[in-house]
Amino acid sequence: MAGKPRVHELAKELDVTSKVVLERLKELGEFVKSASSTVEAPVARRLRESFGKATSESASATQAPAPKPGAPRPGPRPA
Repeated sequence: MAGKPRVHELAKELDVTSKVVLERLKELGEFVKSASSTVEAPVARRLRESFGKATSESASATQAPAPKPGAPRPGPRPA
C-alpha cells in the first residue's frame, strides 16, 4: 500500500470496522472525517502499531476464556 491509505482500507487490513479505526485515530489525536478519508503514512504506521499491541494483548486474554457464572459445565462424554 504505497502513498496515502484510506481509513476503510486500513480497517480491512486490520480486520476491524471503519468506525473502530476512526475512534482509534481520534484517540491518537488525528482528525479524520470519514472512512473514505486518507491518512499520511506515519499516521497509518502508528495506527497499525496501536492495533498490533492491542490485538496481541487481547489474543492472550482470549486464549483461555473463563466460564460464565451459572453456565452449565460440560460433563463426561458418553462412550
